[in-house]
Amino acid sequence: MNKNSAIKFILQNARPLELAVYKYLFENESNQAVIDELKKFQNADGGFGNALEPDFFNPNSSPIATNDAIITLYRVNALNKDSDIVKGIVSYLESHDSFDESKKRWLFAIDSNKDYPHAIWWGKKDDGISSFNPSISLAAFLICYGNRNPFYEKILKEGFEYLKSGEEISGDNLSCFLLTYELLKINNINNILDLKIFKNLLCNAIDNTICKDIKKYGIEYVPTPSAIFAGTYNDFITPEIRPLIFAEKDILGKLQMDDGGFDISWKWYTPYPEFEQARAWWRPRITIEKLLFYEVQL
Repeated sequence: MNKNSAIKFILQNARPLELAVYKYLFENESNQAVIDELKKFQNADGGFGNALEPDFFNPNSSPIATNDAIITLYRVNALNKDSDIVKGIVSYLESHDSFDESKKRWLFAIDSNKDYPHAIWWGKKDDGISSFNPSISLAAFLICYGNRNPFYEKILKEGFEYLKSGEEISGDNLSCFLLTYELLKINNINNILDLKIFKNLLCNAIDNTICKDIKKYGIEYVPTPSAIFAGTYNDFITPEIRPLIFAEKDILGKLQMDDGGFDISWKWYTPYPEFEQARAWWRPRITIEKLLFYEVQL
């Protein structure tokens, strides 16, 4: 992998938000620029939309986009309970917009996605719920940064039991569980779930979720080590995962494009020409993740 080419690609092509994230992570710049850029995606209700997640252009607030904002704030150490951006997120989530009261889950896909360019998976199907994505991490966020409420504690406990059951879990769902663990840990909340058991369950889930067929890495949309260990969650690297990390690192140079950046491994499967714009926004973001992954120390 050519790091200098990757950096040049990011500097020349990243949106202001991703550029600010890069400069925080790699150039020791303040996280304030990240917060300022992230706020541009935040709506008056405190939630996030406006193509923050580049695969759907819906300007309206959604649980998924809001969860994406929380991930960014976590990565740049900007989860401050007294900050306006965090208070806004709390307000949005507590309003239960796009929340199914009977099933006690936030929606994965919302109705208004259909009115804007989007990838096929963002079209709402059935009840719009996708297991615990993003409900468990949003509930954890509210417990940590809002008013602690047994209602949200129950969501965490249900997710914990789901993990214990050993049922198959998708990569995106797993990311929400990992974020949940980190939020509880950094806020010293250890009297809802047993964090030691939680961590062990997550290690097992990671081992079961990451694709073992390295020939698919960068070719098919499969869970790879870099999708998890890109500057975050490195405490979950087990001896079983290390060979897969080495294997993916070895092929990064082959996957890197001539312009220095990395490409996405999926298509929208919808007729919107905006896919190419989304791809252009995604590529610097993916390239930052590959840089972070490349520097993971084993």
